[in-house]
Amino acid sequence: MSKTTEQVRKSLARRYRAERRFRAYGIISIAIGLAALAILFTDIIGKGHSAFFEHYIKLDITFNEQTLDIEDARDPEQLNYGNYDGIVREALKTRFPEVTERLQVRELSALMSIGAGYELRDLLRENPEWLGTTQTLWLLADDDVDLFLKAGEKGRQDSRMSAEQKSWITELEQAGDTERRFNASFFSRGDSREPELAGIWSAVVGSFFTMLVTLCLSFPIGVAAAIYLEEFAPRNRFTDFIEVNINNLAAVPSIIFGLLGLAIFINLFGVPRSVPVLGGLVLTLMTLPTIIITSRASIKTVPPSIREAAMGLGASRMQVVLHHVLPLALPGMLTGAIIGMAQALGETAPLLLIGMVAFIVDIPTGPLDASTVLPVQIYLWADSPEQSFVAMTSAAIMVLLAFLIAMNTLAVVLRKRLERRW
Repeated sequence: MSKTTEQVRKSLARRYRAERRFRAYGIISIAIGLAALAILFTDIIGKGHSAFFEHYIKLDITFNEQTLDIEDARDPEQLNYGNYDGIVREALKTRFPEVTERLQVRELSALMSIGAGYELRDLLRENPEWLGTTQTLWLLADDDVDLFLKAGEKGRQDSRMSAEQKSWITELEQAGDTERRFNASFFSRGDSREPELAGIWSAVVGSFFTMLVTLCLSFPIGVAAAIYLEEFAPRNRFTDFIEVNINNLAAVPSIIFGLLGLAIFINLFGVPRSVPVLGGLVLTLMTLPTIIITSRASIKTVPPSIREAAMGLGASRMQVVLHHVLPLALPGMLTGAIIGMAQALGETAPLLLIGMVAFIVDIPTGPLDASTVLPVQIYLWADSPEQSFVAMTSAAIMVLLAFLIAMNTLAVVLRKRLERRW
């Protein structure tokens, strides 16, 4: 008897040790996952936070007709074609009178963004009375200057600018003629080859129109397919074949849907490349399996007693589905649709194949205008040789992650608020 008790005691001890090891493995796995997530967010935020700020340089700008090279200053049309870069160059030469050689003047002019001239044009059009006067203005600095001012001591030493340029910037900084401001243009402009002028707004609008097309097509089609398969379709080999293929499509790599869109929508139907309608059609194909599967699962959670009670009161099969089953299953369907849309929002591979990699400066005004989407914009900036685009890429990733987190949070809140437990 004592031997049996001892064996049971040892067996229980082994079981408890195995349970503690298994629990420790789980805790270690969670800790590793959280550490990897923390490293990812730290790296992205550490590289991207600087893109939300940019530097300006204070200059005394003299607006005169000779430098502007215009015949009639009273003609607003001629103000659009003035030599504003020359005005910026003259202001820099006035600020640094010791610069006289042509090469030095060129290096000095490189301190300012090419957008400074356009900014002066807009200011003069708004204030024509400035012509013939000198105004103290803050103008956008070049991206290399911006990097230099944001960098530490080692980063400033490694800057690709010349020693003279570094000395000029340092002199401006010590004199208080540089200022750091919030980069509002990052959220209001389209793409640009100049990092200090580039923004994500065109990509955000393109993503909005693409997601709108995807939602308008995938949600009603997916819900209708789920209702038919779950409530009306006969149980036979054909429907079993459809169900198996829907489940398989949910696991197909997204690039396959890009190839399908390229073959059907572009080559067969001639849909223009790089438009939100095309992107929405391709993402609809990719999102449909997810919405159908989640919608069917939501329909299955509705108790059979509700269907039986409705039929017992004389409701038709269609009335049972539309008046009772669908309203009760809708919260789960919405949750599945939001998760599917969040997945589609972060897709890049299928959109690259259908040509949504265009260089888009203008903001699209509709789903038929040429545009790109936020993940593709991130891909384009990551492939750019300009060093400033590194921070821009990380900042755009932060914006995309914010959208994805918001959409998934919305899905969780809707599920908690609207779901019913039976």
